[in-house]
Amino acid sequence: MTQEEHSVLCLGEALMDVVSGADRPTREHVGGSPLNVAAGLASLDHPASLCAWWGPDERGARLEAWASTSGVAIVPGTAGASRTAVARAQLDAEGRATYEFDIEWDVPELTDLDGYGHLHTGSIAATLEPGGTRVVEVVRGMREHATVSYDPNIRPALMVEPTRVLERVETLVGLSDVVKASDEDLGWLYPGESVEDVMRRWLRVGPAMVVVTCGPQGAYAMLAGQRDLRSVAQVNVEVGDTVGAGDSFMAGLVSGLLDADLLGSARARRRLRDAGWDDVEPALRRAAVTSGITVSQHGAYAPGRDEVAAVQDDPTRD
Repeated sequence: MTQEEHSVLCLGEALMDVVSGADRPTREHVGGSPLNVAAGLASLDHPASLCAWWGPDERGARLEAWASTSGVAIVPGTAGASRTAVARAQLDAEGRATYEFDIEWDVPELTDLDGYGHLHTGSIAATLEPGGTRVVEVVRGMREHATVSYDPNIRPALMVEPTRVLERVETLVGLSDVVKASDEDLGWLYPGESVEDVMRRWLRVGPAMVVVTCGPQGAYAMLAGQRDLRSVAQVNVEVGDTVGAGDSFMAGLVSGLLDADLLGSARARRRLRDAGWDDVEPALRRAAVTSGITVSQHGAYAPGRDEVAAVQDDPTRD
């Protein structure tokens, strides 16, 4: 596999999370699902770039510094917004968060996309306009030479109701090779429908692999060429918090599929379409391990290959 086939472009929002609540000091930290995935991939030794949209302000400078320190390359034009997006989370007495967003989203002019073998996108950036339409255009343009992964990462505070975003979500599902969602995402998008029914519906419209995470119950996976539903066990860890767990799972999954030559090129797309469970099992295991390590820490922690290998080799973690 060439260096270009290893290179990943993560397209989507990076923002500042401002968290406050009763008897808690207000904290501000870096956030954004696509940024977390990019950092996770970089930590796993994959060349990863981020195309986001933040302002030329102090918060934007913090985002750029954090991404760069994490080993993520920043696509030129990313600092083209009038201000950096903010997600304000108000915690209640039980730690549940209510979100308000101050966000503008667009996609800067992109050039030299032939240098990327894989594109990852999703979350707010896929449905919030005007950038959401541009995201679809980029996905369509890159599919000729690159594979695509997508995580809807539903945010009800911005998306409001399923009818507003369902068509866009299903369009991107159909354009993707790998789709990862949570059971909560599916419950919001398709109330009353089973996880398995939605997974099978999505497989029929395009992707070769669909994975749904289910919190402490682990995850479920389906392949286009296999009839059965496969469960993915959660790794046994002491929980710190669940911040960034889904993004870490996504990074681990993409990493494992890249290493298996099942993502990263048009040729890899064909290989993934024909893959069996033995082909993808190492990637699913890596996804569970990376997510488990993240959950064992505080914040959106991105483990490296040595940490992942240590957990995979530890039988007490199963």
